[in-house]
Amino acid sequence: MEKVKVGIIGSGNIGSDLMVKLTKSDVLELTAMMGIDASSRGMQHARHLGLQVFDNGVEGLLDQPDLVDIIFDATSAGAHIHNAKVAKQLGKRILDLTPAAIGPFIVPPVNLGEHLDADNVNLITCGGQATIPIIHAVNQVAEVEYGEIVATIASKSAGPGTRANIDEFTETTAKGIELVGGAKKGKAIIILNPAEPPIMMRDTVHAIVAEDKMDEEKIVNSINEMVEKVQAYVPGYTLRTEPIFDGNKVTVFLEIEGAGHYLPKYAGNLDIMTSAAVKVAEEFAKNREKPAVKQA
Repeated sequence: MEKVKVGIIGSGNIGSDLMVKLTKSDVLELTAMMGIDASSRGMQHARHLGLQVFDNGVEGLLDQPDLVDIIFDATSAGAHIHNAKVAKQLGKRILDLTPAAIGPFIVPPVNLGEHLDADNVNLITCGGQATIPIIHAVNQVAEVEYGEIVATIASKSAGPGTRANIDEFTETTAKGIELVGGAKKGKAIIILNPAEPPIMMRDTVHAIVAEDKMDEEKIVNSINEMVEKVQAYVPGYTLRTEPIFDGNKVTVFLEIEGAGHYLPKYAGNLDIMTSAAVKVAEEFAKNREKPAVKQA
């Protein structure tokens, strides 16, 4: 199968880790890196890989639109608004790794096959990618009345983009808990832990289910099946303990260890985002002969 050409906007931690992962893909060919700081570590690494490098962001594609078919946006929620407009102008699909939440949400083990004709899809947040699969798993066998997640990440793994988007993180993740996870009401909290040495990403999921739907065995089985699905593309995704039950409340503790491709292994929050992004883009590539990009 001929590889589909892809490019990245944003040469920070997420964009740089994504760059390394894409070089390992059997169906995607990374051709371009678009940033704004020509001297950044990510831009330098892109040049080392022989990529076409632009230091004027997505505008670099205006003169060379055939360089990519799919764009990954690893910038910020605010910047994505502009990037999405340019991508649409060029007729390119864009995968949003920011919490801008313009396009439909995708979490690979939950709804990977949906929205394959959309021109802009959103990967929610790292906390969303880690916890929404669990909310969905519980909701498959019991109605989740309320879902709450607490994402704790190492302060060192939170770059300027993450810190600038804290409000968007909580809002977009809560929305994803409802729209994709299936909870009637969702809430999200993020904690940046400055501990040394840096901690692995850890997430706590609380789900309150309808009392008449409570079946502990079914819930545990559904959660374990979902964990296996996530581990297929994020091997470091694990349950820290068995699910805990207290009346009609289910609590799940997760830990995500990164693959260490570009970033330290404690940066599981970034690893799960880039892994999900590659998974979604590969699905787009495999279905590229199906209906074309849907233009609004």
